[in-house]
Amino acid sequence: LTEEAVRRHFDRLGEREWHRLEADAGSRVSLEVHRRFLRRFVPRGARVLEVGAGPGRFTTELAARGCRVVVTDLSPAQLAAHERRVRDTPAERCVLQRELLDVADTSGYADGEFDVVLAYGGPLSYAFDRAADALRGLLRVVGPDGVVVASVVSLLGTWRHHLPDVVGDGPGDLPHVRRDGDVCRMYRWSDVVALVDAAGGMLVDGCASNWASLGESGSLERLAADRDRW
Repeated sequence: LTEEAVRRHFDRLGEREWHRLEADAGSRVSLEVHRRFLRRFVPRGARVLEVGAGPGRFTTELAARGCRVVVTDLSPAQLAAHERRVRDTPAERCVLQRELLDVADTSGYADGEFDVVLAYGGPLSYAFDRAADALRGLLRVVGPDGVVVASVVSLLGTWRHHLPDVVGDGPGDLPHVRRDGDVCRMYRWSDVVALVDAAGGMLVDGCASNWASLGESGSLERLAADRDRW
């Protein structure tokens, strides 16, 4: 898949990216898990490179922590949506700049320029065979004590939740195609371990963002209706 094809895909999604993590109870579980990792690993006041920022769902979380954020995305449409969503909110004060960026090319940034890279939304899954080089680049631009907080698309989670939509020859080596036109590299946990090792990083922690809740929408909605249980 070419960079241009990935760009077109996210251009087409437009504002839908903002709503993706609040569409239903399962999505809100995923959003909360992502928030908890962000709060755990992103220090207050950090200088952050946000990769694949989309319309700004997590920029607002970073702003609440007083971070200074270079906002990037491969998609011009997503960057435009980001400006529309964030510009007239207090979060805009944390935005240092907005830039087009391919996750596999961070050559425009200096070594150790950032305290944290936040790469939510699975940008490494869209780097395909460039993923190790892309992660190596993200590790390069954080300082010695810096951290890359990133997500990839889960192979087994996707199979469990979207089995009818997954098309492929087998469970693993090649990207898989879903009927909405999205093509990406899906990862098992062992693949994540191998990716971090190939990029020269140290794996600190990880999580399947909502494995337990996938496919259980009725149960989740009942839980969500009770604030204490939720």
